[in-house]
Amino acid sequence: MKDAAPTAIHLADYRPPNYLIDEVHLSFRLDPGATRVISRIRFRANPEGLDDGNLILDGEKLRLVEARIDGSPLTALDYLLTDTHLTVPAARLPGDSFVWEAEVEIAPRDNTALEGLYMSNGMYCTQSEAEGFRKITFYPDRPDVMAPFTVRIESELPVLLSNGNQTSQGPGFAEWHDPWPKPAYLFALVAGDLRPVSDRFTTMDGKEVALNIWVRPGDEDRCGYAMDALKRSMTWEENVYRRAYDLDIFNIVAVDDFNMGAMENKGLNIFNSKYVLASPETATDRDFDFIERIIAHEYFHNWTGNRITCRDWFQLCLKEGLTVFRDQQFTEDMRSAPVKRIEDVLQLRTRQFREDAGPLAHNVRPDSYIEINNFYTATVYEKGAELIRMLRLLVGVEAYDQALQLYFDRHDGQACTIEDWLAVFEDVTARDLSQFKRWYTQAGTPHVTVREHFEDGTYRLTLRQTVPPTPDQPLKEPAVIPVAFGLLSPAGIETHPTRIIELVDPETTIVIDGLAERPVPSLLRGFSAPVILDHAPSFEDRALLLAHDTDPFNRWEAGRSLARETLLAMLADGTAPAPAFLDGLARLAADETLDADFRALALALPSEDDIAQGAVDAGLVPDPTAIHATRKTLKETIGRHLKPTLDALYEAMDPGPVYSPDAGQSGKRALRNAALGLTAHLDAGERALAHYEAADNMTDQLAGFGCLLDIGDPDIATRFHDQWRDDRLVMDKWFLLQIAHAAPEKAVALAETLTGHPLFDWKNPNRFRSLVSGLTVGNPAGFHDPSGAGYAFLADWLIRLDRLNPQTAARMSTAFETWKRYDADRQALIAAELTRIAGTDGLSPDLSEMIARIRA
Repeated sequence: MKDAAPTAIHLADYRPPNYLIDEVHLSFRLDPGATRVISRIRFRANPEGLDDGNLILDGEKLRLVEARIDGSPLTALDYLLTDTHLTVPAARLPGDSFVWEAEVEIAPRDNTALEGLYMSNGMYCTQSEAEGFRKITFYPDRPDVMAPFTVRIESELPVLLSNGNQTSQGPGFAEWHDPWPKPAYLFALVAGDLRPVSDRFTTMDGKEVALNIWVRPGDEDRCGYAMDALKRSMTWEENVYRRAYDLDIFNIVAVDDFNMGAMENKGLNIFNSKYVLASPETATDRDFDFIERIIAHEYFHNWTGNRITCRDWFQLCLKEGLTVFRDQQFTEDMRSAPVKRIEDVLQLRTRQFREDAGPLAHNVRPDSYIEINNFYTATVYEKGAELIRMLRLLVGVEAYDQALQLYFDRHDGQACTIEDWLAVFEDVTARDLSQFKRWYTQAGTPHVTVREHFEDGTYRLTLRQTVPPTPDQPLKEPAVIPVAFGLLSPAGIETHPTRIIELVDPETTIVIDGLAERPVPSLLRGFSAPVILDHAPSFEDRALLLAHDTDPFNRWEAGRSLARETLLAMLADGTAPAPAFLDGLARLAADETLDADFRALALALPSEDDIAQGAVDAGLVPDPTAIHATRKTLKETIGRHLKPTLDALYEAMDPGPVYSPDAGQSGKRALRNAALGLTAHLDAGERALAHYEAADNMTDQLAGFGCLLDIGDPDIATRFHDQWRDDRLVMDKWFLLQIAHAAPEKAVALAETLTGHPLFDWKNPNRFRSLVSGLTVGNPAGFHDPSGAGYAFLADWLIRLDRLNPQTAARMSTAFETWKRYDADRQALIAAELTRIAGTDGLSPDLSEMIARIRA
């Protein structure tokens, strides 16, 4: 029989499981079309479970061959089987403790959703988070059911991997045992023709750990940086959080067909190939940076996610927000901390603020969901990390460290909640965090309005907090907002160093006496809280902060604000950029006391999406075509005005003949390529072409490639294609960049053409995302072409992809989330496409939920 249509699951309805598990034994007899999975699971009644005592197992797309309880076969009269569950009534169970056995058949070759057990280029692979294990065998597929796993894999393939330590192997089989209790979402299996790149690590308690990165034959020479990043992550984890690795082996596998970036399965991390494989010739500095960060993130999950997991999927931010914050700390220590902070805030504003401002807004800890895969969002990850950062700022570094050690000691081996997390801080600090908890339970980005008053040597700074209404939450309560601030004199001298205002009431006023002159405030230093600061300092004040602020973030922020204001003025009435703004950029670019990477960020203009949101904030209806043209004009103006400075930087920032992805060299390349990008149009691409042809690394080659695409070089796309057509990861960049750099009026037609290219495999998530996001993210003016062709293009592909890979289709649908910010004609065109998608027969719950929320 079929289950009812999907309905919302609510946090308030959480109930403990009826049964817990003491041990799990799984046997896999691998076959592409008919894999047999044999399970043997020892259950015991949960004293906190429901009174009915039924055994409820999740299971989807499984052919049940046989089931037994305590060795006795079950007949169809002994259980109820639906499309999603198998239920054995309490009356059919022998008692409070029993052994469940089942044999099921699945078809990995036909699993195009890439969830559960599937195949990628002849390799068997799993993705169990969030609810993929139910597509492998019948099981209580929920994170609060934890157990040790023993796994046997039978296949003629040479490499057979699972979680934990390998206990046995022989011709055609391997056995693995993971002694640490884990939920099913952390289960992993990989089998294929793979090659290891191996190393070793000695933990702080003397354990020798074997390290392996498994890749397809031919990719072995592109794993060195990933291995180095892994070892540095392990060392950093021991030094900063005092956590050592706990198994004898740590395996990473690179997989081409993968819906996510990577997965932290205990002892067997499965990665999207793009976040493992790198060489100077094929990967950019940004690729190396992502590899370093994501390797660290998944390794850090060993304690914050694996050893301590989340009780239910509503607590997803508990493991993800904490682990994102930890990988941010790691990168700040490995590279430039100010640059990392700016990049993280850019990401937060680009993705999470946009989410908070639209129909997809939700709590960091959601109250309900229909499809949990739709809540792997920027709000859970990035905003979740900001809450950890704020908490650390509020309690102090020492108390944060004490609370983390208590968290590890108290909850090791448990599935926890946000309440458990906050309780350790309350116990360490004796501080009431009930008001801080509102950050987890209220959606939306708080606005902090600033008023200043100076008279007779007294300066008053008044801060007021509000949170705009969001779907299902019209009214908000005040949160705890730490506002870091300092004061500068009109001469640019810091007179009052950084202090923290804890904004807990709707409005707070700070009074500072004894000032000789009106100060210039530097507010929200280090972006101390994920809020929107409603403050309108003068052009002169922002120019002063840009030149003199001691806080690197606010120095960058001042320049960003001036650039945004300049662009909006140009949009409104064609106002020419102020010479003072251009001169300030020139001084900053030439300031050798600043990191090269920081200067590159300061020269980068706000994105077209950022400008569109700025227009909305100013009460305007954004015109994507006009925004694109205006941004291009300002970029060309900056290039002309700063040409002597930029030419000098281009020559001075040559990082040298031997490539390294370290922070020093990558910063120089970033600033050099920024200078190139701003001036390429001035010589019709002559320098860009020379740069492209001389490049001995992908960072520089792509910089030249992008410039040449911008000026319309007719041959460059073919040249790049012919050079790299056999490298799958580089070709992802080729598909993306051509569309991102296309003239807006040509972008959709180019995207249509490229979908017919022999190398466009729409079933591969990386390739599909590259092409489609090249249009929706990389070329907003093209996507929002007044004809509506971009909207129809995306809708067509979402409908097509949804039949095979609902997760990827649902995530790509967020390109429509800001549709209500645009003019009535564009809104009507998008609304028609959303209606068409929603009316498609057989739409998956993943995409159906997203479209319904976007339309709301």
